[in-house]
Amino acid sequence: MDKKIVVIYVNLLDEGTPTIRPTNAEVLGDNLYRLHPTERYDPEDETWEFVPGAIVTCERIRTEKGVSALLAVKQVG
Repeated sequence: MDKKIVVIYVNLLDEGTPTIRPTNAEVLGDNLYRLHPTERYDPEDETWEFVPGAIVTCERIRTEKGVSALLAVKQVG
């Protein structure tokens, strides 16, 4: 069975202003997602609140453009 991949957002730390980064995540079920790195992920350039590979839960938010999206809010495990 193919893994279901969705786009979720992760807070970036140390940016000076609130910033979120979209990235792909594998749906694990029960509101659990495994984060994937972006194509150009560089931990020296951006500090993600939750790193690629982390399993997180999400909440539904509205982006600045008014689009409904998933935001990683808690790491589990």
